[in-house]
Amino acid sequence: MPIRVSLDRVLLERRMSLTELADRVGVTIANLSILKTGKARAVRFSTLSALCRELDCQPGDLLVYEPGPDDSFEEDEG
Repeated sequence: MPIRVSLDRVLLERRMSLTELADRVGVTIANLSILKTGKARAVRFSTLSALCRELDCQPGDLLVYEPGPDDSFEEDEG
């Protein structure tokens, strides 16, 4: 997927653990771990907003677009 999540970098810069962030945001550690490892297929705006609030950052600090071979979009055949 051409979207890369930089949550681990931002956590490191803020000297915050995943557990602390999970407690502050109200999201399970398991779900944050899925997001952190780049295995998430989607993220709710409410979650993204809470992450930005607690990490004092912008969405662009957490999500990076990297074009590449996986950048194709398959349309549903109707």
